[in-house]
Amino acid sequence: MSVGHSRDDASGTAAEAFTTAWQAGGGTVLAVVDWPESAASWLRPATRLTRQTPDAWVIAAAPLGFAQLARRLRRNTDWAPDRTVAFASLQDTRLLALAGADVLDGLRGASADGGTWSARRGWVTSWRPAPTGGTAARPG
Repeated sequence: MSVGHSRDDASGTAAEAFTTAWQAGGGTVLAVVDWPESAASWLRPATRLTRQTPDAWVIAAAPLGFAQLARRLRRNTDWAPDRTVAFASLQDTRLLALAGADVLDGLRGASADGGTWSARRGWVTSWRPAPTGGTAARPG
């Protein structure tokens, strides 16, 4: 697992909390990589996120910076959005417009309300959390 986050406080805090919990549960974090919202080149953070060939990625970020990084990840690395889980901050259809829908096809994540979402074919689909009692969540 590699963890990436933008440099804003909320993203950094979320990435740190995830990393701590993942490692406490016995998981391995190969890299923690941060990036600014604007950069002259996105190649360095893209390379650092993918260098050790993780099984999956976790991303906590603001949409604008991640959209730019995602384009570089797809163009120059083995990164796969369908092996990436994102925080609720990226559950935004504008992200697909910024990055290009094909760049993020398969990206999925957790919603702020405890549900889930995924990006497929240019759409972000959300599912509400499962109600108490154990029945499956329904599309939201």
